[in-house]
Amino acid sequence: QVQLVESGGGLVQAGGSLRLSCAASGRTGSTYAMGWFRQAPGKEREFVAAINWSGVRTYYADSVKGRFTFSRDNTKNTVYLQMGSLKPEDTAVYYCAARATYYSSNYYYRVTDYDYWGQGTQVTVSS
Repeated sequence: QVQLVESGGGLVQAGGSLRLSCAASGRTGSTYAMGWFRQAPGKEREFVAAINWSGVRTYYADSVKGRFTFSRDNTKNTVYLQMGSLKPEDTAVYYCAARATYYSSNYYYRVTDYDYWGQGTQVTVSS
């Protein structure tokens, strides 16, 4: 089992920045691909960004490409989502997710691809 804990959410003005963190604990010996998803009220959970186990490969939703950066520090079992040029439409609960990949170079962008989820952190962008 892997436990994921997100942090770093909050209230920010449009155009501002936030950095989300997701710390993993438990069975972190296996390599994991990681993802960030978000869910706004009344909407389905949607893909934001993905990263493979080593951090070499990343993939972003078109809506955040060029504004968000996904990175990881495997020595700390932590991933980060640096969010810039934030817009009101970025307001949502942000979730990190993990999938064991055993050194595969793959990343994943579907909700159903992931085995473990954090509890989420709220990001609110005011206009």
